[in-house]
Amino acid sequence: MAKSTCKEAIERWESATGKSASAEKEIILSFQWPPIDKMDNSLSLLKNVEMLSLATNMIEKISNLDSLKNLKILSLSRNNIKTLSGLELIGDHLEELWISYNFIEKLKGVNVLKALKVLYIGNNLVKDWTEFNRLQDLPNLEELVFANNPLNEHLEVEYWRSQVMRKLPHLKKLDAIPIIHEDLN
Repeated sequence: MAKSTCKEAIERWESATGKSASAEKEIILSFQWPPIDKMDNSLSLLKNVEMLSLATNMIEKISNLDSLKNLKILSLSRNNIKTLSGLELIGDHLEELWISYNFIEKLKGVNVLKALKVLYIGNNLVKDWTEFNRLQDLPNLEELVFANNPLNEHLEVEYWRSQVMRKLPHLKKLDAIPIIHEDLN
C-alpha cells in the first residue's frame, strides 16, 4: 500500500488551508490518505506549532519532534505505536499527549514528560500495575484517560478509581470523570 510522507501531508494541508505550516500554531495531519507511516524530519518545518495532530494514520514510532520547541499538545491516537520512546526532547514542554487506540504495553519513557498535565492512553495494551506505577513520575499529571486497557478492563470501577487515586493523588480527572478528594481534616 502507498504511504504519505509528512512532507506530502504538510503540503496538502498548506494547499487546503492557504496557510504556511511553518507559521501556524495548530496543524492537523489526521486521516491522511494514503496514511502517514513515519514521522519524518519534515516535521521540523513546523517551528511554531503548539498543537499537532497525526491521529488516525499508520505511524509505528514516535520520532523527529526535537525541533518542535513550542509543542504543547500532541495527538497520535489511532496509529500503530508500541512504545513511548521518542518523546525525550519535548518532555520539558509537552502538556498533553493523546495516544489512545495504539498498541502500547509498557510505559517505559513516560518519566521524561515532566510538564505533562493530560494523558489519554485508553484502549492500549497496558496490563500490569508495575507499568501503571510509572505514571507516578509525572509531577503535573491532572487528567488521565486509561479506560479499556487490560489492567482495568475487569476491575470494578470503584476499586479501579480508589487504586488510581491512591497512586496518583494529584489527579483531578480519571476516565473523563472528575475526582472528588474528600477533605480528611
